[in-house]
Amino acid sequence: MELNGSPATIEQMKALALTNYGHFTSMLVQDGSVKGLSLHMQRLARDCRQLFDVELDTDRVREYIRRALAESEPATVVRVTVFDPAFDLGTIGSDADPHVLVTTRPASLATPAPWRLQAASYRREIPAVKHVGLFGALRRRRAAQREGFDDVLFLNPDGTISEIATSNIGFIRDGRVVWPRAEWLQGITMTLINQALDEPVSTEPLTLSDLSGMEAAFATNAATGIRPIASVDSTEWPTDHKMLHELRELYADIPSEAV
Repeated sequence: MELNGSPATIEQMKALALTNYGHFTSMLVQDGSVKGLSLHMQRLARDCRQLFDVELDTDRVREYIRRALAESEPATVVRVTVFDPAFDLGTIGSDADPHVLVTTRPASLATPAPWRLQAASYRREIPAVKHVGLFGALRRRRAAQREGFDDVLFLNPDGTISEIATSNIGFIRDGRVVWPRAEWLQGITMTLINQALDEPVSTEPLTLSDLSGMEAAFATNAATGIRPIASVDSTEWPTDHKMLHELRELYADIPSEAV
């Protein structure tokens, strides 16, 4: 755990723990390279402008990542969190000096197991920003897991589907990918898949009543790639649909960028 390239102190981490204002991105690093690295840097820069009114030096961020990877495993999940250690609840309106926290953990390269999702009504605050305010999402994930599910699928107040707690969700219908049309976080894996597909990408306002007409479903996340969805509530799908295999192969063939 390094802050601006040096070991983080407890005093510096207090703002993140107690004030909890900031944003982040997570990525899978394999042998020093990342799929969609430029997109991760664009996300960090965009969110920094929105939350802190400051331009983020993404070249510096990449240097901090390289330093943190020096003693890591060949396959590592790196999380980059941007926050200001000087902020507290009373000074949140001050001019910001965002710092860059880089944390690492070993990555699993095993094929991710299918998920069973429970639908719940919830909309993340500022859905387009990958911010650190995860309480509401994690509370609903916990509730779903306590009921025997793996994760939670969010529904907007009008009943339309948006996203999973920390992943995007896509569907297969008539051999094509369909994404929900809603306010959600534009995931890096989702973006890369859309760029790699040879056909137009479809987005539609979807509700739970539309799911029985889908052939398969999947989650996308930078740490795990493409994960089959076995069910949402009582609607079930096969997890070995041929297009899921094709999407995994398509994603595997996307070139990585050196950190």
